Amino acid sequence: MSRSVRYTSSPLLASRTPVWRSKLVVAAIAIGFVGLTARAAYIQVIGNAFFQRQGEVRFARTLELPANRGRILDRNGLILASSVIAPSVWAIPEDVDNDPEKIKKLAKLLEMPLADLKKKLDEDKSFVWIKRQVDEPITQEVAALGIKGIYLRKEYKRQYPEGEAIAHVVGFTDVEDNGQEGIELAFNKDLGGKPGSRRVIKDRMGRVVEDIGDQVPPVDGREIQLSIDSKVQFFAYQKLRDAVLANKAKAGSVVVLDAITGEVLALANYPSYVPDKRKNLTGEQLRNRALTDTFEPGSTMKPITVGMALEAGRITPQTIIDTSPGRYTVTGSTITDTHNYGALTVEGVIQKSSNVGATKIAQRMTPHEMWDTYTAVGFGQKPQISFPGAVSGRLRPWKTWRPIEQATMSYGYGLSASLFQMAHSYTVFAHDGEIIPATMLKTDEPAVGVRVFSAQNAAAIRKMLQMAAGPGGTGPLAQTVGYSVGGKSGTAHKQVGKGYASNKYRAWFTGMAPINKPRIIVAVMVDEPSAGLYYGGIVAAPVFSEVVQQTLRMMGVQPDLDVKAQVVSKSVDESF
Repeated sequence: MSRSVRYTSSPLLASRTPVWRSKLVVAAIAIGFVGLTARAAYIQVIGNAFFQRQGEVRFARTLELPANRGRILDRNGLILASSVIAPSVWAIPEDVDNDPEKIKKLAKLLEMPLADLKKKLDEDKSFVWIKRQVDEPITQEVAALGIKGIYLRKEYKRQYPEGEAIAHVVGFTDVEDNGQEGIELAFNKDLGGKPGSRRVIKDRMGRVVEDIGDQVPPVDGREIQLSIDSKVQFFAYQKLRDAVLANKAKAGSVVVLDAITGEVLALANYPSYVPDKRKNLTGEQLRNRALTDTFEPGSTMKPITVGMALEAGRITPQTIIDTSPGRYTVTGSTITDTHNYGALTVEGVIQKSSNVGATKIAQRMTPHEMWDTYTAVGFGQKPQISFPGAVSGRLRPWKTWRPIEQATMSYGYGLSASLFQMAHSYTVFAHDGEIIPATMLKTDEPAVGVRVFSAQNAAAIRKMLQMAAGPGGTGPLAQTVGYSVGGKSGTAHKQVGKGYASNKYRAWFTGMAPINKPRIIVAVMVDEPSAGLYYGGIVAAPVFSEVVQQTLRMMGVQPDLDVKAQVVSKSVDESF
């Protein structure tokens, strides 16, 4: 039996509830509503800018609109470098539809090992590049797979139609389309243009919902037109490569300059590389030897030595220099010729390439006079050319020269220069005594030079160069059919450590054509020929001959010699 409870008699119910308590509860509820109303008003009216920004951070994105990189053209308008559309594949890994079959197909399309693709998808949950700069037909197939979480971004990649022949001139860009070498680096700002932007709203799947504000269009990079003639460049590279391989040499370089405008018509090196296929690129392939490597130029310096003595009035072309007995001692060191040439005219000193003769001519000059002339023609100074990596070479201050150093510099030892510097220095003979600026950009105006020698002395040196490249000289293999040429060979021992290697050489030939009114200057260097022949007049001169003849024909220069009058001597006499 349950006990009944009389609730009406409970003392709790019988007591009176204070009025203030109910008012307090109502007031608290009212204050709460007022606070919520104020907060809502602040969020939606007063402080809404902050919350809108926070919202935009979560769903609004600024998309960069890449600019199309400018083209690089040769002097005739032929494309040397251009950009093509190459979208990149990226992903939000946490959203990726992990369908094994689709993932396998994706890896196959992108030519990636399946394990590598899966590894990338595990690297980051919010964003990862799968593969950059994929050919557009491939990306269309990727899009057709319809894999959730896999996206495409429009990008560009560079193409270089002329391949390895032009590699050291144009250089290349990285995956972000920034120049890394050559013209691509030198003119990166001009070529790169300015990217645009587009403000959009994206959903959580990364899809664009709508645009916000105005779109800023990209500004494409401007075109750069070079002085390079792609046909001359290809031919020069081809002949250089053949010579390096035939002579089992380590490397080689060739430079072709326009003797009137100072334009670089060709600049080639071997070994080379394909700019847009650099997977196994080595430092040996990458080096732009014509500009970055310096060597002791050997006998190619002798015309400059004779030129400065002529200009100073210490000699004439017919001054007799006694080179007997083929040896000459300077402060305890002996300078030798390959033969005892006896008494030679100054012209004969260049023709026979006499070290003793060059030394005796230099001794008629002061170190200061020699240094001034060497500096005037560009030695010891960085070439003023719009190209990265050009070096200054080595020319010590004249006050530190010892007598033996003054002697050896006269025939190309004790100072160093790049092949480009040697080619440039010979413009002083080709341009009637003026050294002219060199340029990698196309120009239609004749160059304005700085006078170093008189026109008469420059013509006298050209005559000596013609003798040196003719019968009885050191470089008859430089002769061409239909065009008169002049030039000087050089064969320099390679420096190893603090001394010189007895069996390692660099073979040079630098010259010009046609000789009476030069149109081009060509310099050739072959590094470490090891097939048995190593003299510049034998190894480098034939490359000079072929490049000169083909280049002048391409330029439409009329032959200045009767073809039947060409005589090439088989005997070659060479000096270091």
